[in-house]
Order: sequence, then structure tokens, then C-alpha cells
Amino acid sequence: MDYTPEDEVLIGGQFEKLLESCGNIARSDDDWNLIRKAFFLAKEAHKGVRRRSGEPYITHPLAVAQIVVDEIGLGVKSVVSSLLHDAVEDTSYTVEEIEAMFGPKIASMVDGLTKMAGVFTTETSEQAENFRKMLLTLSDDVRVILIKIADRLHNMRTLGSMPPHKQIKITSETIYLFAPLAYRLGLYSIKTELEDLSLKYRFPEQYEEIKQKLHLTEVARSQFIGSFNGPIEQRLRESGIDFEISGRVKSIYSIWSKMQRKQIPFEEVYDLFAIRIIFKPSPLIPEKSQCWHIYSLITDIYKPKPDRIRDWVNIPKANGYEALHATVMGPQGVWVEVQIRSERMEEIAEKGFAAHWKYKQATISQDEDEFDKWLKKVREALNSPTESAVDFLDNFRTTLYTTEIVVFTPKGESRKMPMGATALDFAYDIHTNVGNKAIGAKINHKIESIFTPIMSGDQIEILTSDNSTPKTEWLNHATTAKARQSIRNYLKKHKQHNVENGKEIFEAKLKEFGITPSARVFRKVLSAYESKTKDEFYSKLGAGIISLEGLDKVLRENAASKMLKFWTIQLANPLKIFGAGDKRRGQERPQTINAEEPDFTIAQCCSPIPGDNVIGYKNPETGKVDVHKTSCDELTRLAAQHGDRITSVKWSSHKAMSYLSVIEIRGIDRIGILMELAQVITGELDINIREMHVQSHDGIFEGTIAVYVKNIDDLNLVIGKVARIKGVEVVKRHISK
Repeated sequence: MDYTPEDEVLIGGQFEKLLESCGNIARSDDDWNLIRKAFFLAKEAHKGVRRRSGEPYITHPLAVAQIVVDEIGLGVKSVVSSLLHDAVEDTSYTVEEIEAMFGPKIASMVDGLTKMAGVFTTETSEQAENFRKMLLTLSDDVRVILIKIADRLHNMRTLGSMPPHKQIKITSETIYLFAPLAYRLGLYSIKTELEDLSLKYRFPEQYEEIKQKLHLTEVARSQFIGSFNGPIEQRLRESGIDFEISGRVKSIYSIWSKMQRKQIPFEEVYDLFAIRIIFKPSPLIPEKSQCWHIYSLITDIYKPKPDRIRDWVNIPKANGYEALHATVMGPQGVWVEVQIRSERMEEIAEKGFAAHWKYKQATISQDEDEFDKWLKKVREALNSPTESAVDFLDNFRTTLYTTEIVVFTPKGESRKMPMGATALDFAYDIHTNVGNKAIGAKINHKIESIFTPIMSGDQIEILTSDNSTPKTEWLNHATTAKARQSIRNYLKKHKQHNVENGKEIFEAKLKEFGITPSARVFRKVLSAYESKTKDEFYSKLGAGIISLEGLDKVLRENAASKMLKFWTIQLANPLKIFGAGDKRRGQERPQTINAEEPDFTIAQCCSPIPGDNVIGYKNPETGKVDVHKTSCDELTRLAAQHGDRITSVKWSSHKAMSYLSVIEIRGIDRIGILMELAQVITGELDINIREMHVQSHDGIFEGTIAVYVKNIDDLNLVIGKVARIKGVEVVKRHISK
């Protein structure tokens, strides 16, 4: 199908806009000819193809190219590669033909993007492995990853045309990997937009609520920013500093995250904005000195919070970010964050790697910087064996979103580590063999456990022994990708022996009881010993991590005593489960499943109950569908790694069935408070309490109450009633970690 006149107008306008943006990067007629040739080839190649929204497909490569030049700041080759990024994958063109027309470098970039295209299809069965392959392009040309981030950004901007279960899959990938990757590459504005769009489609009601409240408080916020900035502007002008000052509101996602993390309403999020000062540096004074000079002028006006100074001008972040952040006490007793940076630092902060690389090439020094060091570590991880692609992806992700600290070796060499790292992580950062043989550490000349968390400024010496070897429990104390991968690699080598040993021990024990191994036995045993698979259970048993003491009690346990006794759920498209004769008039009718022999399991990580928004994950190990709340962090991880196993589910009509749910309470202690809590829940609401754990200290009580409820309305009724009891300050639903 040819393009309609309306299509031509739309496409022509988009292309003209792109050409206008390319005015800053196209240096010669050859550059302009390359861009035009790529556009006309892509337009012809995608003729007749439309996006789900109905627009001509060529509008997508044009939009990606626009993002690449405007929002990331890449050059002509990247624009051309963006225009061609789907040509080889979706049309009859080959990489060889692209090379003949555009040269080897552009062909190589298009080839890299083509190989990555299969990573994100809904048919992908080993998505984590494909993510790993995608990241291999970091070893070749970082621009390929940057173009892929631009591609993902445009897809997120047009996500509204996709069905809900596809939105869950795509937003999970985005929040799990793409937003952290954009952050690590210094693309702060893109990272923020990816997070906000993920929230918009994942939790639309919460997104709109925060957006509306920000709008309603805009006038008061602007007035406060004006009164705060006034004295600073006057002082900076008096000092002859050329600057711009602005107040930037926090992203909706970051506000939502803080509300979730601290379990507070919007009204209690006080740091809704930050003040940014961008100055034009004097060529005679180092930028660092000018940052600190501006800081001193501001703190003459507003008193600083000493523990909230962030010096990224002397020690930049691994992604090249440089700035001086300070928190000061503003008018009306409000703490305000002030960010100070030069025009160069601002460009790096906004356009990340591309700007960082541009400034680096403009300097005489080509020394390895922090970004280079991080990239080197990624390449090492990609090229070394790992237990599985899923483990690799989890480990890689931990290197993306990290607050960094600086520690020192005994000889005074500085090393950057993630916040929350332990001495064990530091040992593996020195060398894998040092980590494998570690038995302890001297932290600031004092002997400590190898599991001790390290702090910025610590000087650390690792103590080793040839008799020491990694243990499974070390994984509970290692936080860095290198440490976790090294431990897993060591354990993997010894795992098979442990599995065989454990199987022999277990079967011998069952023989004593006269029991034959069966699926029913393993359901009880795996749950009791916190193992996901038989091999994990055997390995723990063979390694001596667990013992079979009390196995007889586990095997006698009555399945009816489980917390989730009865429930039904109805599965919606795309996956359906059918009984015999359930097809009518060519349509497939979903089957209602009883929990006595469920094809579903309620995920223990989030414990959804009727009324919660839920989504299903087809568990390959059990053959069942695990039902998660849509807000579940574990679901996000699973959807990012195994998007093809995500399926829509919904609650069916259900009988008077009970679900265990837990609420957290906190308040001012007084005589009779426990009795009143029990009276309200069981006496007034006729709701059964399974257990109550409450402790009191210094006049404050806190704890949890586990109750059986029929649905979310019941639970909300309990929370509302308990909240009105005198002395109760906080009552909320418990979220499993």
C-alpha cells in the first residue's frame, strides 16, 4: 500500500524537523547526503507497514533519530544508523547491502541493532540470555546501546496502543534494565522519563493522582522558590558570576517511590524540588574552585546540613556526572537541595556519555576515567562464564543503580564501591583469589568480620587463608556483581557432588520412614526447607547447610492448615485453560479452577487477595500460573527476564473464602491497647485473628496482626477501624520483602 497524502505530510514534516536538528552535526555535503539517502531507503523499505497506532512505520525510525540527535547528542553516523535500525530486521535489505551504500561503520552499528531486535519480542523464551547478548554490544560500540535506549524511549512514548499484558512486559523491562542503564550512561532526563512512563502505564491512578497534586501545589511552590532564590541571585550577581538559576520539580516516579518506600502520603514528601545553579566558568579559575566559591556564598545566606554535602566535582560518578550538591535550611524551616555545576557539567548531566566523550576527546589527557573503568568491568563480566543468564542480568543490574563510596587499600590506593558493599565485596574487587580465600578484614586497623559493611573513607586490608573457600551463605553478604558471580562460579564447580550426596541422604531417610519420593512429598519438603527446586534442596542437604532433623513433622503436616485454603481465579487472554467439551461456537471458555487442586498458586512474595490488581506468571518449574499483585517487585523482575511467560489473570466470583493478610501497626502504648485491638477486629468486625506479634519499648508499641479476610474490602475495613483506635498512629498492609 502506498503512502496517502496525509502520510506524506506527516512524514515530510518529521523529516524536515530532523534535518533542522542535524544542522549542528552535519559538517559536509557528504554528511547531508548520507542522512537523506538513509531516510529515502528506510521510507521505501517500510512502505505499506504501519505501527499499531495506525501511523506509517517510518515515523518510528524518524522519531528515534530525532531523540538521538536532540536528546542524546550523537553524530551523523548514529542518526543514519537510527533511520536504518529496522531495515535489515524487517525488510529484504542485508547488512552487506548497507555496507556497500553507507560504509563499514554504519553497517556494523545497524548489524548490532539488528541482532538486538529479537531480544524484545513476546516470543522470546530466554529473554535474560538475549539481554546478555544485547549488552555484548557494549564491548564494541556504546552508541548502539544509546540508539537502543532511544528506540525504547519512543516505544514507551507510544505505549498506549498496546494491550495491558504487553504493557506490563514492556514497562517491566524498562524499569528493570533500561532506566538503570540510561542512568549509568548519564542520560538523566531519559532515565526520568522512562521511569515516569513506566509508572503511568503500570499504575495509572497513582500517576494521575500525583500529577494532579503537583499541579494544585504549583503556585505555592513557585512562590517559595522565588523567595528562596532572590537572595542567592543578588549575592551571585554582586560577585560577578554569570549564571542561570532554576527550580526543578522531582519526577512523579521519584515522588511515588518515596511514598512507597516510607509509606507516607504525598503531603509528607517535603523535598519536591531542587534548585539548580549553572554557571559560565571563568577561564582563569578551576571549575572546582568556582563550585565551592558559589557554595560558600549560598551558605552565607542559608545554613547547610553538614551530612548532606555531595562532592562529585572532586570525585565524579562512574558515569562522568560532576556537580556539587548541598542541602540548606530555607525559609519557613524547609530543607532545600541546591545543585551547583558548570555549563560543561550540565551538558554531561543532560546528555551523558555522548557529551562526556566529546569533552574527553577535547582534552589532552586520554587517561582511563571512571566510566572507562566501569565499562571495562562490564566487558570482563560479559566475557567470563556465569551460572546462568538470569544470574548475570541480576548481577549486572546491581552495577547500574548504585550510590558510590570511596575506600582505600593499605597502600592508600582509592577504590570506588557501591553503597552497602561489605569487606567481602572489596576482597573480590581486589582479585577473585583474594575473595575466595578471605577469612576476615582489618578495617581502619581493627579486625572485623568479612561480612562487615564498609563506609566511605575506610582503609581496608583483607586477611586470607588457603583453607578458606566460598560458602553458599556468602551470597547473602555479597552485593557487587563481581563478588556474587565469583562465588556462584566456585559453588557451581562443587554443586554436582553436593546434589548427588544430598539425594543419597534424603532417599535413605525416606526409606527409614517407609515413604516413596513423590510430588506430594517434595511440595512439602521444598516449602519447609526454603528451596525452589529439587536440586537446590539436594545441594543444601549435601553441603550440610540444612539437616533433616524434624523431617517427620514436615511430612505429617496437614496441607489443609496452609494459610491459603480456598480460592478461585479465572484466567483471561492470552493464556486459557480448558476442560473437556468447553468449546462453544468456536469460542474458548476459561475454566474456573478450585484451589483444592489448583492450576494457580498465590505468590508468597506479595500475597494478593480478591480485589487486588493481579497478573499471572507461567512458572516453568511447577507448570502452574503464579498470581502476583501488579505492584510486586518480584513480578517486575520476572517480567523483565521472561516476558513471554506473563499472562493476564482476573479474579472470578468467589464464595466466602478466607485469605491470610498481615497488617502492620505502630503507636503510643497504653494499658488495654491489645485488648481493644482484638475486640475491634474479632468482636465488631467478626474477623478471625490468626496471630498477633506486638512489642512495646520506650512508650511506643509496634508489631503485626495476621487476619483472615475475604477480599480487599474486608482488609480496608480492618485498617480503617484499627486506625481510629486511640493511640494508633500508623496502620498499613504488610508488604513481604
